[in-house]
Amino acid sequence: MLNLQDIFKMKLKIITYFILLLFVQQALAQTKVADNFFRDFSYEKAAELYKEALKKEDSTEYILTRIGDCYFNTRKVEKAEFWYGKAIKKYPLIDSEYIYKYVQTLRSQKKYELANDYLRTFNEKNKRDKRIKNIENFNLESYNQLANTDKVYVDVENLPLNTVYSDFGGYEKDNMLYFYSTWVKDSITDEKKLYDWNNEPFLNIFQSETKIANAAKTFSEPKKLNSTINTFNDHEGLVTITNDGQTMYFTRNNVNKKEKRKYSKEGTSNLKIYKATKSGNTWSNVIELPFNNDAYSCGAPALSPDNKTLYFVSDMEGGYGQTDLYRVAIKADGTYGTPVNLGPDINTEGNEKFPFVAKDSTLYFSSDANLNLGLLDIFETNLLKRKRNDTTKVQVNNLGAPFNSPYDDFCFFIDSDTQTGYFSSNREGGKGGDDIYAFGKYQCKQIVSGVAYDELSGEPLDKVNVSLLDINGQVVETYYTDKDGKYEFKDIGCDKTYTVLAERVIYRPDKKGFVTSPINGETTTIDLFLAPLIIDNEIVINPIYFDYDKSYIRPDAAYELENIVAVMREHPKMIIKIEAHTDSRGRDAYNLKLSDRRAKATRDYLFSRGISEDRIISAIGYGESQILNQCTNGVKCTEKEHEYNRRSKFIITNQYK
Repeated sequence: MLNLQDIFKMKLKIITYFILLLFVQQALAQTKVADNFFRDFSYEKAAELYKEALKKEDSTEYILTRIGDCYFNTRKVEKAEFWYGKAIKKYPLIDSEYIYKYVQTLRSQKKYELANDYLRTFNEKNKRDKRIKNIENFNLESYNQLANTDKVYVDVENLPLNTVYSDFGGYEKDNMLYFYSTWVKDSITDEKKLYDWNNEPFLNIFQSETKIANAAKTFSEPKKLNSTINTFNDHEGLVTITNDGQTMYFTRNNVNKKEKRKYSKEGTSNLKIYKATKSGNTWSNVIELPFNNDAYSCGAPALSPDNKTLYFVSDMEGGYGQTDLYRVAIKADGTYGTPVNLGPDINTEGNEKFPFVAKDSTLYFSSDANLNLGLLDIFETNLLKRKRNDTTKVQVNNLGAPFNSPYDDFCFFIDSDTQTGYFSSNREGGKGGDDIYAFGKYQCKQIVSGVAYDELSGEPLDKVNVSLLDINGQVVETYYTDKDGKYEFKDIGCDKTYTVLAERVIYRPDKKGFVTSPINGETTTIDLFLAPLIIDNEIVINPIYFDYDKSYIRPDAAYELENIVAVMREHPKMIIKIEAHTDSRGRDAYNLKLSDRRAKATRDYLFSRGISEDRIISAIGYGESQILNQCTNGVKCTEKEHEYNRRSKFIITNQYK
């Protein structure tokens, strides 16, 4: 028979059970409400409700990852990292897709080493996943190289058109910039006109006229395209226009029209591509393209240079990843072929988005796969390099900084002729959620300057011919020094190898090699020192050498003798005599005869170069009769000490000026 205490304990257990059951039911209800907000892209509200559900039940894998997704989808990477991290550590068998998202949040915060650890974990679980090709190259140095801008010569500017809301997708055609923005002239007060995802107005297509004034581009006040293109509660954007300017392709969805709302397999609203034609100054005759489908999205159209192919992004069945890039033929009669996937060399199991094809047939697109700096990065590949039936692998390259950052970087546009363009990013330092950035590639330029001096006197030399030579020895530019001996070369390349060569008659040339730095605008200072060839009453050149027991003029000796030729041509009245001397080694009589033959061979070479015979009064060899140091017969000396005595002298015998 139960006593009162047992009955009390039993009742307490029942009450506790019902209380826990109530909490669980409340948590489940809270989760369902949060799911509805998540479905409608109200991620801030969904995150709040998921957190409330956490207070009423254990932190399930579903709730933790959903909170992470709320912050990941709004690119609040620090918060997303926290919640994904909690889920991954608590649930080792978690869906590996969350590991990849966790990696993206880590890379966005430059936590590259930790990101690589989880990339390896992801790779072990998904060995066939192509998002992380060549994982062995994913190291700290490779990330640093992508982020390094030392040798990247690009000016980047946040456009004055950007607002505190989202502005992205700059596309320029015929001096008109088209972009997609929530830009409104007056503040928004009606919440029905705000988009639940980010609590901002809906995206519309705007245009702004561009002009060049004082070497700078200016933009007129943005104007929204006519209502045929832009609608009240839809997103419109991502424009491409045909070469003749008469046909526009753009993207639209129906996010707030609940009776028309369609969802893709990923739970996002479907996108469709439309075509409009120009009539006067307005766009009309909007037609949906036939390969759109309510079951999946098609968007971000981009035309090939010949306008015969349309590229776009889609999550249709049969792709390689979450979103893939496709192409479709535009036929001569205005109909369209069957969409074709661009293949596994470009598409991965991740997201490939925002294609653009430049005039030079380079395909630019954004992807969250491969080696990147975090979230979406911009990549490039040249479509012309892949010929029909070519089985070689397409090379895809990350553009690196400054185009890419730890945040989303996308909607790349470039004019291949001017190397200017636009891209979009939600990187730090912007004005709003997404901003448009203009860029201009420039050639890195530097200055090299210095002074040419007389090596003996230290005085500056004017009229010195200074040549700038490239790595192949070709003359890039020449400059004559001014009265102060100064020279300067402007606009020389960065990170290149050059030589400066200084020449002036009656002076020995001086040359110096150097490598410019990779930094734009730097100045390299190189002073040059020319040794005078006339010192006192002698023309002084480097020693001329002869082969053993020979007296013919070798090429290296002829090179030195050209200095004598230059001086005597500069001073046509100059008369000289030639003396040749040997060291003490060898028999005296033999050295005397050998030096005499060499003196006369030297004289004859000068005659052969046009110096008249009456200008060289003698050419005599003195053998070892005029030793200049202690190295006479029988004295042990070094080779250098003997070399001092082996010399040819060119003595000036008259007043030649």
